[in-house]
Amino acid sequence: MAILEHTLGILIHPDKEWKQIRNERHSFLQVFVSHVPFLALIPAVSAYIGVTQVGWSFGDGSVTRLTTGSALSLCAITYFALIIGVYVLGEFINWMSNTYGVRDSSEQRHYEGTALAVYVSTPVFLASIIHLYPDIYLNAAILGIAGAYAIYLIYEGIPILMNIQKERAFMYATSVVTIALVLAVIVRVGSVIVWTVAIQPVYIDVL
Repeated sequence: MAILEHTLGILIHPDKEWKQIRNERHSFLQVFVSHVPFLALIPAVSAYIGVTQVGWSFGDGSVTRLTTGSALSLCAITYFALIIGVYVLGEFINWMSNTYGVRDSSEQRHYEGTALAVYVSTPVFLASIIHLYPDIYLNAAILGIAGAYAIYLIYEGIPILMNIQKERAFMYATSVVTIALVLAVIVRVGSVIVWTVAIQPVYIDVL
């Protein structure tokens, strides 16, 4: 499987891309390893540059940055948390597949669940380049739009990828969205807690 295959297509013509993804015969590990470790670098590297080189400001106009060591630890934690988060989402999707009537083989279901988790995460990973400019409102807006498109991809992709009726696919997709949102909160909050409590951030005030 080519590295980052379908990354652009899933954004431009998702229907066609989901059909191609379903017809491919890869293992769940192939689709995961060929995408997630590379895509997860986007938020990690962008955030590192943003908080060490650009910084953020508050009401008094002063700019705050992180030391390179502190930023590196935060971004490393976030990087691995994102990878684990996508993997766990894929496992949940696979685990629920029998409940919602997916009739493919166990190996195929595992691939489909992982593929769904990987490709619906793609818009958020790509949009995370906005971390280069760490303004909280701008980041929230851009990532909110990317998250909304990721949810659309879930509802659009499940009936095609899993080859099930739309009524059942809707309930399946709703369950996936719920789990994805919970995992997103756990990854974000968990990373900050570990970084703040265990490592302790070091700030630099720039006048």
